This record gives sequence, C-alpha cells and structure tokens, in this order.
Amino acid sequence: MNPEPFRIDVHHHILSPEYIAMLEAAGGKEVGDRLMSDWDPSGVLEWMDRSGIATVIASLPAPVYVDEERYYPEVARSCNEHYARIIGEYPHRFGGFAMLPLPDVDASLAELEYSLDTLKLDGVVLASSVAGVYLGDPEQNELFDELERRKAVVFIHPFVPPDADVPLPYLPAFLMEFVLETTRTVASLLFNGTLERCPNIRFILSHAGGTVPYLVWRFALGQFLPGLTEKVPQGVEAYLQRLYYDTALSASPHALRSLQECADLSHILFGADYPPAPEAVTAASIQGLEEYDGFDDSERQAVYRGNALALFPRLEES
Repeated sequence: MNPEPFRIDVHHHILSPEYIAMLEAAGGKEVGDRLMSDWDPSGVLEWMDRSGIATVIASLPAPVYVDEERYYPEVARSCNEHYARIIGEYPHRFGGFAMLPLPDVDASLAELEYSLDTLKLDGVVLASSVAGVYLGDPEQNELFDELERRKAVVFIHPFVPPDADVPLPYLPAFLMEFVLETTRTVASLLFNGTLERCPNIRFILSHAGGTVPYLVWRFALGQFLPGLTEKVPQGVEAYLQRLYYDTALSASPHALRSLQECADLSHILFGADYPPAPEAVTAASIQGLEEYDGFDDSERQAVYRGNALALFPRLEES
C-alpha cells in the first residue's frame, strides 16, 4: 500500500483546450520540442498518488504568443479560468500559476489583477523571454513593480521561440537551450536592476536555475563592471540566494551540490515537470533525492514539502 501522498510539486504543466487550439492553429502541439498530451485529471491524480505527491502547482510551459500578428490575451484568460475550475474541484490537490499575456504589459497587469484577486490563483508564471525580450527588460518595469507590491510568487519557465537562432538546432530545446534561457533571464533580472528594485517577489527558477549555480562566481564579476555595479549594490550572490530553485530534471549530485553552494536549503523545492517528463522521470527524480547524501531526512522533507508550504500556506491543510 502506498503511503499517504505528501510531496508538493511546484513544476507541473496543464494545457487548457483553448491553448491547445492556439498551438494547433500555429502548426502543432509542440512546446519546447516535447509533444504535450491531452491532460486528464483522473490520470494525473493516479500518477500523483503513485508518486507520493499531495499537490501540484500547475503552469503553462510557454507564452500565449506566436508572433507579432498572433498573440492571444484571451487564451491567457481561458487558461487561468481553466486552472481555477480545477482548483475549485480539487482545492488541496491542485494549485495554479497565472499566465500573463506578455509582451502586452497593460493586458498583463489586467490579467494579473483578475487572476490573483478574483480567481485566487497561487502566483504567476513568466516565460524566460517573449518576442525576444527577456525578463528584467526596462519595458516590463511597471509589471514587476506591481508584482513587487503584491509580494507575488513568480515561477520562471524557460522558453525558446520556434524561430530561435540556436547553434545546435537538431537537439531538442529541453536538453540544453532551456537551461541556457533560464540563465540568460536571470542575468537580465540581475543586471537590469530588477532584483534590487523588487526584493519581495518570490522568484522560483525551473530546473535548479539552469546553469546559474555553476556560474555564480562568473556572474559576480559583473558587479565590478562600470554600468553594472549600481544594478547589484548588494553583490550578485546576495540576490541569487534570495531566489528559489526547483529540482525538476536536476535531482542528481552534479546539480544538487552546485545548487547547495548557491542557495539555502529553505529555497530548494521539489519539481517533477510532468507530463512533458514522463512518470519514469518522476520516479528517477525521487530516487535521486532519496539517495542524495547532501540532505538528511529532515532536509529532504523540507525540499519535498515544508519549503513550499512557506510559499503556499493555503496548502497547510492538505
């Protein structure tokens, strides 16, 4: 008999029917070179129970944007209402990060207000870049100022646009480009001054922060460069230690040891990345965390559950 599910998974993907229709109209259901299967709540609940997962916080893995002629604020609204319906039916098993229709900042501010105040979603998901603009770009300052005012939880998911000019186009984006995209957007948040200006936003980085933990020292060189020094007056490491990092596709000694040098244990969260990453990957991730000798039992429980409860206290009763 399986034990009572207890893990909180901050990295789970649900595509609404309207979002799937948008992708199909644009040429297919590929997101990051991974075909997204139709999402079924009963099947997901069975996977959660088998995996010991009490709650997943759902998000979209890509923006509601195709190109300058095709981006859809109404799709963001439909996705967020879709999440709210699922949460209403299973309030302690599902949470949701609201999708915002960037690059339209005004529409994003309106959707932020509706999603958090009316739908009561648990935070916001932002793609690493949309239309070639990375998070932290000054044109997004008004949005980040509002996220700061709300002390919002912001989940950052990498995305490589379909027409991205990458040097190894024959490799699926999730193998390498995703971690590099996360790294680029963190650099933008750092050196455009967003992390200094917005200390109360709780940012969660996918996939253990991409290559960020490994590059801490190299990033820190930026704090000595003219034009960048004033953007990071507390020193680069102080900002990176404020961020949260999930373990999705990263539950190995190679990634976790580097992550522990960068982040306090209280800022490490469990992530599965299901369903793009199939159930076998969930099992391997849990096995990797169970076997990792850098966590004792209480620290492992904090990664699995306790740290997420500090961000999502409504789940305390689950």
